[in-house]
Amino acid sequence: MPPAHPFDDDKLKEECGVFGVVGVADAANFVALGLHALQHRGQEAGGIVTHHTDTGFHQVRRMGLVRDNFTSASMMEKLPGGIGIGHVRYSTAGAKGQTNMRDVQPFFGEFSMGGAAIAHNGNITNALSLRKELIERGSIFQSTSDSECIIHLMARSMGRNIPDRMEEALRKVEGAFSVVAMTRTKLIGCRDPLGVRPLVLGKIGDGWVLASETCALDIIGAEFVREIEAGEMVVATERGVESHFPFRRQKSRFCIFEHVYFSRPDSQLGGRSVYETREAIGRELAKEAPVDADLVCPVPDSGTPAAIGYSLESGIPYAMGIIRNNYMGRTFIEPTEQIRNMGVRLKLNVNRALIKGKRVILVDDSVVRGTTSRKIKEMILDAGAAEVHFRIASPPTAWPCFYGVDTPEREKLLAATMSEDEMCKHLGVDSLRFISLDGLYRAVGEAKGRDANAPAYCDACFSGEYPVAPSDMIEQGFRSKQAAE
Repeated sequence: MPPAHPFDDDKLKEECGVFGVVGVADAANFVALGLHALQHRGQEAGGIVTHHTDTGFHQVRRMGLVRDNFTSASMMEKLPGGIGIGHVRYSTAGAKGQTNMRDVQPFFGEFSMGGAAIAHNGNITNALSLRKELIERGSIFQSTSDSECIIHLMARSMGRNIPDRMEEALRKVEGAFSVVAMTRTKLIGCRDPLGVRPLVLGKIGDGWVLASETCALDIIGAEFVREIEAGEMVVATERGVESHFPFRRQKSRFCIFEHVYFSRPDSQLGGRSVYETREAIGRELAKEAPVDADLVCPVPDSGTPAAIGYSLESGIPYAMGIIRNNYMGRTFIEPTEQIRNMGVRLKLNVNRALIKGKRVILVDDSVVRGTTSRKIKEMILDAGAAEVHFRIASPPTAWPCFYGVDTPEREKLLAATMSEDEMCKHLGVDSLRFISLDGLYRAVGEAKGRDANAPAYCDACFSGEYPVAPSDMIEQGFRSKQAAE
């Protein structure tokens, strides 16, 4: 399946979303709603597994969006039962952008004590070496996904029950993982020891919910209970929730880019509203990089809260200078080179009457390759803007992520090869400024900025400091910042 917008590869792609529920009637309906709320985390494919006491496990996997696959009564009748888990996917491992049905999660396995399904958000950094070892010992893989390693490790475990086997398997895994799994009666959730990817616990009636973000609890009317802690495993049944910590306790290193871009603005992370954090990022940006201008305009939609914050702090009026076409979907015209060049205009259009003759500050969440930024700048100038100033609500993305985000190779990242001034010249704008890493930390609640000796977040895509060594990539020749120094 091709990317939804074949001409726009200039954004970091969301990772995946996971959701699970136990102790409700018709669990699949709740899972489908939860996945719909998490659709921003992956649009290539989705899957649901449920269990019914009379008919056993049921599973459906489909390519495309949740709304196109898991809304009809006939489809949901294929997924009976009071416990279920689901997954929405953007490929961060395996064949990126070319998802095969065999790679669509949740994965299911039959063990001596019964079946289990597992859905994973994140990326296993030692998956290649694990896979090689497992194949040499006789495992037969059905997919190209790193997540399947967990199922095979569970199959080889001698644990007494599924949670014990999952615990033993995850101890052998490196990298980032927020996992939701299920047996016939148990809903299991676990985060890696650094808590890189999010996972929250909710309550609905007498049942329990696990989800990547709180917005997925809101859509089904569930009460937010708390975040699953870094390194914690919870087992939820209709009787309640048990919790323990199977890994050596470490200081959390949650992904700071979740605050900047990935999570929905109506979610909460670490007790903070994502929207309010992004507005605070805009305020910090206005303090660090002021400029005389007439309008502050967001690059929709992800730049909107930061643009509002910049406007409030600077006193420069906020305006919707760029309008997004929310109904675009995949282009209905064969994407020839001419159509590819029109790509941004198919998705975004300039409000010419507002822009003409104005000095415009454009606020965006990030610059990856810079291709989209250049096209947006050209559109603004074509509309008659007097000046264009870019303000970016994240530090320069100069390093690839190996923890569940599909980042281009380092040499394709603009900030890896150019300074801020060089990027400004390359994009052809009047000025370009990124928020500093300290400024970003202040915006997410770290009043003193970033502690270089013990950072509170994973910020490897900005700093090049990887909290878990990407061992597979290093074996393939990747040179980390530490190695380069």
